[in-house]
Amino acid sequence: MIKIINIGLVTALVSFTTLAEESVIKVASQHSAQETADKFVSIAQGKGLNVFARINHQANAAKVDMVLRPTEVIVFGNPKVGTPLMMCAQEVAIDLPQKVLVYEDSDGKTWLAYNNPMYLKERHNIEGCDEVLNKVSGVLSNLTSAAAND
Repeated sequence: MIKIINIGLVTALVSFTTLAEESVIKVASQHSAQETADKFVSIAQGKGLNVFARINHQANAAKVDMVLRPTEVIVFGNPKVGTPLMMCAQEVAIDLPQKVLVYEDSDGKTWLAYNNPMYLKERHNIEGCDEVLNKVSGVLSNLTSAAAND
């Protein structure tokens, strides 16, 4: 009986880890965190997206005498895309507008990370909006890839 419980716990932990990994998509950048963030904002605005905020966690940490590697969240979106998602499942508004995290890891590598729209579909039980979710997935993939590469 204990063996069965242990197997169940291991299976649950592996499943949770897999879900957690799939919920955030990470893209490696060839540029510094600052260059990547600036490039992302420029590309997003060039595509007609609204950039609502840039939250520089590194700068905020410095204001309270703490040290943090480069870490910036860019909040952006387009109500023509976000509104239909909220019409399908209003609770998705907690995850909108979209956000991308640009950060430098402990090895000095820069990454962009964002919520996988398909994870948001599961999280908020979104039904009938696959076309919009696929569009959002494509836009996020294109934006992050463009910002990460030359």
